[in-house]
Amino acid sequence: MPTILIVDDEEDIRDLISMNLLREKDYTVIEASDGLEALASAKAQSPDLIVLDLMLPGMDGFNVCKNLKESAKTKAIPIIMLTARGRLEERIGGLELGADDYLSKPFSPKELMLRIRNLLRRANPNQGSDAISMGPFTLDKNALKLLLVGEEIDLTSTEFKLLLCLIESPGVTQERAALLKRVWGYNDMIQTRTLDTHIKRLREKLGDYGPMIETSRGIGYRFSES
Repeated sequence: MPTILIVDDEEDIRDLISMNLLREKDYTVIEASDGLEALASAKAQSPDLIVLDLMLPGMDGFNVCKNLKESAKTKAIPIIMLTARGRLEERIGGLELGADDYLSKPFSPKELMLRIRNLLRRANPNQGSDAISMGPFTLDKNALKLLLVGEEIDLTSTEFKLLLCLIESPGVTQERAALLKRVWGYNDMIQTRTLDTHIKRLREKLGDYGPMIETSRGIGYRFSES
């Protein structure tokens, strides 16, 4: 079973996350209440994923993440950062340090569980094939090809990567900053219409299935299975 390290100085938050993980009976849970304890636990126990709050005593989440990503032993561990709602600079800063995802407080436990499962799946590609299927979509990660209801759709490599990012986290809104970093490598929250332009072209190529890429106004985009 994957081991999840929960790092938060609020016991209620740790208990909430732990309860939801253990309820699924698929995870082992370890906890830390401050940054230094988190760093020690990560290096000693090598968890499969870390849920990391930013505001921590001893050492804040930014420095914990930076330290983990600089260590050969822990740099590959996926990290989901918990940030204060509306603090865009925190989310951008976390992504620049190498965090894999982030969630604003207060958060939905159901969404957090979904993000954890998706990150673990991406971090362990050898556990599955090199193709991912979702409804009428089949994406071949090696050939960068999309089959839609069995018919190959001509996508650019960027369009394919963008669609893959969305499909790998069905039902989860991907914020603009995260997509710009994962697909284009942008580390700064620059003003660009690149993402919107690619989404428009992608929807056009998907035809009747284009509306499955939904807009979350003011936030980003998500892939809907329905």
